[in-house]
Amino acid sequence: MPEYEKAMRPEDLTRLFVERSNAGDAAGVAALYEEDAVMAYPPGTTTVGREAIRVLWEEVLAHAPRFEPEAPLPTLVSGDVALTATPPGDGAGARAQVVRRQSDGSWLRLLDQPEFLPPVG
Repeated sequence: MPEYEKAMRPEDLTRLFVERSNAGDAAGVAALYEEDAVMAYPPGTTTVGREAIRVLWEEVLAHAPRFEPEAPLPTLVSGDVALTATPPGDGAGARAQVVRRQSDGSWLRLLDQPEFLPPVG
């Protein structure tokens, strides 16, 4: 696996997600997640585990979606766990992630509730 830039602040995860998604790097996106992370996507289902998330992102990124950087909402931190979110494009709800500090001080996503992604398949 290539050496990827690590998120040293919870807020870095959103920036890295946008950069890697726009580069079409599904493995790089998956590297932002813990091994057993859970993502609430496709709609009405969950994708569990980094490898399954990588496969999902390969399908999503095959459609070449374009993600725009967004200013994060205030991050809530409690010890080694944080809640990050960004405002939704449609003005309703929010995208939210629970992230956890790793032993090297970096942060990875544990739970991910995206607002919207392009269709899979």
